[in-house]
Amino acid sequence: MFRQFKIKYICGSVLLLLMLALPLFSPFQEYISIPTELRISTSQTPETSQVWSQSDEARTAFSSENVDPTTSDVYHEFAGIPLKKTDVREMKDIHLIPGGHSVGVQLQTKGVLVVGHHLVNENKEEPTSPGERSDINVGDILLKGNGKELNSMEELSDIVESSGDQNESIKLKVKRGEETFETSLTPSLNKQDGQYQIGLYVRDSAAGIGTMSFYHPESGKYGALGHVIADMDTRQPIEISEGTIVESNVTSIEKGSQGVPGEKKAEFSLRKDRIGTITKNSSFGIFGKLDEDMENEKYPDGLPVGYSEQVKEGPAKILTVLEGEKLQEFDVEIVSNMPKDEPVTKGMIVKVTDPELLKKTGGIVQGMSGSPIIQDGKIIGAVTHVFVNDPTSGYGVHIEWMLKEAGVDIYKEEEINKAG
Repeated sequence: MFRQFKIKYICGSVLLLLMLALPLFSPFQEYISIPTELRISTSQTPETSQVWSQSDEARTAFSSENVDPTTSDVYHEFAGIPLKKTDVREMKDIHLIPGGHSVGVQLQTKGVLVVGHHLVNENKEEPTSPGERSDINVGDILLKGNGKELNSMEELSDIVESSGDQNESIKLKVKRGEETFETSLTPSLNKQDGQYQIGLYVRDSAAGIGTMSFYHPESGKYGALGHVIADMDTRQPIEISEGTIVESNVTSIEKGSQGVPGEKKAEFSLRKDRIGTITKNSSFGIFGKLDEDMENEKYPDGLPVGYSEQVKEGPAKILTVLEGEKLQEFDVEIVSNMPKDEPVTKGMIVKVTDPELLKKTGGIVQGMSGSPIIQDGKIIGAVTHVFVNDPTSGYGVHIEWMLKEAGVDIYKEEEINKAG
């Protein structure tokens, strides 16, 4: 009995040691480094493209000479046995006009956003909030009132006043997260000002500044900011019905320091300086179409796209505005590149190394989000977030995920499928 236990113990220990040591073996390291997908431009072929982005060293353990001519898939073999397949996808030759321009943003919410509760001083009762009594929470979106769509605070005020005068309840359609439900509430007359109220603070729009990331001349589409616009009170992403993007003039910079993010100060006019529409607010930025072509004097012919597996740790550049509308280029370093098969907003870590930018801003500041990142003559992404405890560094998003959100097709077969 003891002998059998001892044998099992020894075997288990050996297996455990083998599992721990397996990642140290060169063939295993080579195996896990084989990409599951390889993206190439139309000027490349699977035989001539760089399969191994991590290193230029020869791979001796695994052979990748077996190419399926019908699918362009590459099959990797060990001792003649196929072990792994790399899907080769042909990319379009996409050229983008890099951004860097400071822009003003104005969003109109889809529905009316609840940002707080307040008490109503009624004639006969203790102060209460009709909205809170009806289980309406901060962050909820009021979509309809008595069957009518709500797109502004004025529309909600008209319904409240009308229902109050008739002593009727308001039937509301409310969105909370991904769910919608219906509820009703009766406006209360505020004895102090003689107006009917529902005890809710609401908002129907938001405005701010950011940086343009890219413009796609063929479609007229653009991407900016690199991150979602959230309500300043609820911290929830703003669902938009429409929006406007305008030219912006940077007036000053508040320099960042450890624990205190810096900020760009800018001015813009929503009436005079419109340059396009905003149709989407997502985790990857804001997107829409520009009214006219966007120009970049530094790169008048635009730049090709560099995809996540082509990004290298090392020197790069960003474009941004620090004063007025003057577009400047600054040195940064890609500290870490983390390509993923699925969309992620934090795909790179970027560190500012340019002495002039560090002197003026302390690193990455609010309002710089969306500044395009350029490496080896390609636009590879955009700055998105600053590290609060280290303002010299922050995150960047890979350009392909912004292009996808903008509705710009990057795969050649998609174009072929549409044509068919």
